[in-house]
Amino acid sequence: MSHDSVVDPRALRFGAALTAVVLALALVLPSPAREIVLAVQTVVFALGVFVSLSASPWSWLFRTVVRPRVGAPDRTEDARPPRFAQAVGLTFALVGLVALLTGATTVGLVAVGFAFVAALLNATTGFCLGCELYLTTRRLARTLA
Repeated sequence: MSHDSVVDPRALRFGAALTAVVLALALVLPSPAREIVLAVQTVVFALGVFVSLSASPWSWLFRTVVRPRVGAPDRTEDARPPRFAQAVGLTFALVGLVALLTGATTVGLVAVGFAFVAALLNATTGFCLGCELYLTTRRLARTLA
């Protein structure tokens, strides 16, 4: 099992863009297509959390299609905050999926909507809400220790 220690920030934004597209589809498609699309994204999040960020199909696409054209990154980032962000995304996707599958459509769409906004923010600005939450909780834990 591979655990990335650093990541290319461009890959993170690329993955966030694809995630935003998939989550947008989950918000607008009718059932059962939306649940299928959301289930796929849930698996993508789970791979990033439980295997490695590089195990994601979005990461594979970046490595094989985009990175050969743009070259190596000027800098890398610690992988722990984005992995935590993937866990946050996984949580929202799971809540959304379970809610949609059990008929709680409003709850499901709100959960998916929150994940969509976070992914879109990361894709368009590079600001990762989950990463910031990770850093904030680490600072808080140090303060309380």
